[in-house]
Amino acid sequence: MPGKALLALCPDRRSVLEIDSQCRQRRKNRATASHGAALTVIPTEHSMARFWCLALLVIVLTGIAARPTAATSLDDLYQSQTIVTGQGEVNREAGFKSCLDAVLLRVSGDQRLLAKPEMAALSDKPGGFVAGFRYRDRMEGIPIHDEQGTHDRPHDLYCRYKPAAIDGVLALLGDKPWLAERPRLAVFLSTRQGARHFALDADNERGELMRESFGNAATPLAMQVGFPKAASLSRAGLDDITMRDTALTSLDAAAKQAGADKALAGSIVWSDRELGWIADWRLEMAGKTYTWQVRGVSFDEAFRVAMRGAAQILSGNGQPR
Repeated sequence: MPGKALLALCPDRRSVLEIDSQCRQRRKNRATASHGAALTVIPTEHSMARFWCLALLVIVLTGIAARPTAATSLDDLYQSQTIVTGQGEVNREAGFKSCLDAVLLRVSGDQRLLAKPEMAALSDKPGGFVAGFRYRDRMEGIPIHDEQGTHDRPHDLYCRYKPAAIDGVLALLGDKPWLAERPRLAVFLSTRQGARHFALDADNERGELMRESFGNAATPLAMQVGFPKAASLSRAGLDDITMRDTALTSLDAAAKQAGADKALAGSIVWSDRELGWIADWRLEMAGKTYTWQVRGVSFDEAFRVAMRGAAQILSGNGQPR
């Protein structure tokens, strides 16, 4: 494959979300006891109460199976994770809210969903949408401190959802699942912090944290990113300066030669005034070039904004916020 010479793809981290058969069986056994109760509608405006009733019908009555996606398996696509403190009910409910937001964004690719007023109703009882969940102690193997109980320890909370329920909720929100194959993105990024500047590549140790962060930003959206080899950038005459002005058509061609599908181009510049990075992103879709920006953030957040924007465009949901 020609991509072996140019592009190093980040490892597929979906395995982090895989659930073994024993966990599946345990969740089946406790799902009815833990989450079988009908949702309770808190009195509110008529339209919001009606939305709740429709959402409940989606959970209880919908039996239409979602189509498989080429991007990942349905089991992988319709689940999400977050970090909570301990396994208590209060923090679990907060975790369920984060996981519901994450799975709606993951399945649809549409970041506008989270700003819709109907989301407030969904967030009131987010556990009602969960088909199963499990924990993983992030300090597993580390002895509990003398005055520390398990309720103090950070845990990964993994939530699994039924595709029919999530697809139905998306329909009520005026959206739909993004089940097409998700393009692999080749990232062409220029970085500047004071006198220090470079193009992010697959090889240099100085970019290791940024590459890892980009992978972490892609995983929740069921996407993959890769980075060009330093030697290939040099042969193409691309560096952190020329990359900013290179047409996306040329970068797309380089991405495809590398075995990826699309180029995501960007630049991040440190600003003392903003007390953070200023990040600008570019992506071409169906002959249109999209641009978006975020200011005064960490590079972790800059990369999350990049991936959410890319998902917004590639899923057919238009201009990123």
